[in-house]
Amino acid sequence: MFNRIRAAWRALFKSTTAMPVQAEVLPERRGISMAAIWEAGRHSGSAVYMPEQTFARPDPLPGVLPQGMALDAMPSTGDISAYAAQQDYHEGLGFLGYPYLAELSQRAEYRHVASIWAEHCTRKWIKISGDDAKVKKIEAELQRLAVRELFREAIEKECFFGRIQIFMDFGDYDRPAELQVPLVMDNRKINDKRPLKRLAVVEPMWSYPGPYDAQNPLAPDFYKPASWYMSGRIVHASRLLTMVGRPMPNMLKPAYAFGGVALTQMCKPYVDNWLRARQSVSDLIHSFSVMVLKTNTDGVLQGGTGENLWARADLFNKTRDNRGIFVVDKNDEDFANVSAPIAGLDKLQAQALEQIASVSGIPLVILLGITPSGLNASSEGEIRVFYDKIMAYLEKVCGPELHTLLQVVQLSLFGDIDPKITFEFESLWEMSDKDKADIRKADAEADGIYIDKGVIDADECRARLNDEEGGMYAGALAGPAPGMPDDGGDDDLSGDLSDEQEPFETAL
Repeated sequence: MFNRIRAAWRALFKSTTAMPVQAEVLPERRGISMAAIWEAGRHSGSAVYMPEQTFARPDPLPGVLPQGMALDAMPSTGDISAYAAQQDYHEGLGFLGYPYLAELSQRAEYRHVASIWAEHCTRKWIKISGDDAKVKKIEAELQRLAVRELFREAIEKECFFGRIQIFMDFGDYDRPAELQVPLVMDNRKINDKRPLKRLAVVEPMWSYPGPYDAQNPLAPDFYKPASWYMSGRIVHASRLLTMVGRPMPNMLKPAYAFGGVALTQMCKPYVDNWLRARQSVSDLIHSFSVMVLKTNTDGVLQGGTGENLWARADLFNKTRDNRGIFVVDKNDEDFANVSAPIAGLDKLQAQALEQIASVSGIPLVILLGITPSGLNASSEGEIRVFYDKIMAYLEKVCGPELHTLLQVVQLSLFGDIDPKITFEFESLWEMSDKDKADIRKADAEADGIYIDKGVIDADECRARLNDEEGGMYAGALAGPAPGMPDDGGDDDLSGDLSDEQEPFETAL
């Protein structure tokens, strides 16, 4: 506290000199804030340069580091409050601190953005391909582990904090010696006797990066922590699925605790503008009309009590109503109404709200329910772009971690990793029934042309319709065509398609 007061007086003294000065920045991050320096210079009438931004490693929450490296006590209410007070934050530049980011998650604007992003990322989820028997067991295991729900929670909190981790527990969560050992993808380490038991989401407030190489950019662990500190334990990085959506440059990674910039922090300037615009519009509407009484005020201005005048004004304010009346002197007084123009306030307020969508990347129709207006206006293009952003995020942030998790699950179930078992994220875009009918019609016309030209025959067309996933005749055209003898062959689909084409064309 003494350092803050001394720094404030020093900045105020220097700001009163004739020449602009550089405000001193304390060595600690808990120095005088930029707002205080700017206010001091503004009131003194002289120019003050803003202090340089200093980025420092954020202090971990007490109890996160092992004993002997930091405070040994487990975090209490007082420790959390002190930790939150130590986190300096700057508008748009600098790490806001996890306690402050957690507070922002209570505001509807930030939570709505993060929830929409997380829900769309997990709305369709993944499709696993490979051996059918193995795929069914893997899907059942992923459902037991609640992978989809955990990833939805993880993505939402990654938007809040910029980093999130999922811990893979093999029953050794309370064995410090085992947690420090790398997790090797081998059936001698992971098998049906030592399977993956559960997954746990770890918020960044409870983890802190361990050693890493900051000297040699060619080193494999260059700005990549080999382990993390969690509640006094050292956990190897291979046991954690770490998700960072918007990573920082190397020089800023330590300042962000090796996380990325949170979507909440990116939206903060726009949300602040919206809140100020909303309140300003509300205040203006609340008092846009002012009643003016033009009367003799000499007695009040010359030191008189003016009891009659104030009593009269007070009575008018208390009984002010459209059905009321205010009596004034015809010769010496006048009564008027002064109103501020309020036209266009709705557009200004709407624009301030819509700016949040620009930085979050979420279309207005999804974020705010605002549909485009005008002739042939449509949000289809914006929605498709948004779905593309979701797919890119999933492949970049969630894809590598899901690949690791899929390998761990295979070792737990089968004792080996099948390279033919793969997965892909399902597309969020769904065609309408009309679009599907148009595609089926185009395919039918193409099949007819190819059959007439002799490129394919009717049996091949019938086989394609039978094997078409999600098609109208999927699985319904197995066996020979109607009217043709069955020679016992599995793939004999010869025959005339005229009986089948008529209902197909009718359906179209």
